[in-house]
Amino acid sequence: MALSLGWKAPRNRCGLLLQAMRSSGLLLFPCGWCPWRGAGSFLDPEIKAFLEENTEVTSSGSLTPEIQLRLLTPRCKFWWERADLWPHSDPYWAIYWPGGQALSRYLLDNPDVVRGKSVLDLGSGCGATAIAAKMSGASRILANDIDPIAGMAITLNCELNRLNPFPILIQNILNLEQDKWDLVVLGDMFYDENLADSLHQWLKKCFWTYRTRVLIGDPGRPQFSGHTIQHHLHKVVEYSLLEPTRQENSGLTTSTVWDFQP
Repeated sequence: MALSLGWKAPRNRCGLLLQAMRSSGLLLFPCGWCPWRGAGSFLDPEIKAFLEENTEVTSSGSLTPEIQLRLLTPRCKFWWERADLWPHSDPYWAIYWPGGQALSRYLLDNPDVVRGKSVLDLGSGCGATAIAAKMSGASRILANDIDPIAGMAITLNCELNRLNPFPILIQNILNLEQDKWDLVVLGDMFYDENLADSLHQWLKKCFWTYRTRVLIGDPGRPQFSGHTIQHHLHKVVEYSLLEPTRQENSGLTTSTVWDFQP
């Protein structure tokens, strides 16, 4: 499992990736654009073909069998290849991380949390939590990630679930002026100490400026469980992870949704 050893497992090695991409930004799909039938035409055809060839459509092994996603699995060639053979930036979007799984499960089970509300999915990755918010009736959604390939994968995943693709912002949103959201969701983002500090300050400002509700999904990574943000968290729900997710995440067994209340 060469690729997984090269970049996967604990999500704590992408600080340099984040640093390298902070200065680049792109609004992949502008607000108001959502023609489901035409979504594919907005994707680079070569990259679209590459993603379709080198990922597997799956809905098994996670907490949300209702959601289909294109992911890297053991049946994909690059799961076994050396990490340096992957021709794009590290594909963190290609794993359905446990924090995102918990958030998505919670939104699907509790649609009143998002119904009729505006939702920002920060560090969206594969887009599963934004998709769960859409399925549960959110009125406005923005998926945010720093990787343009993630933006394309999110669009493909919307198509898989027959949803109108929502706007996707490819930029480090922590460097931008804050917008008003009813709810901000973020999963598996507390994997780096410096990033955790920046997120903590950004989320506090978001809460106090707009009274935005913030939900965080995390399986208990030390960068999160040992951070000062713990003083401002209320546990909402804890889920037992399925065995495939446990194996992919160094034996982590549960994932929790937290309500941030500074």
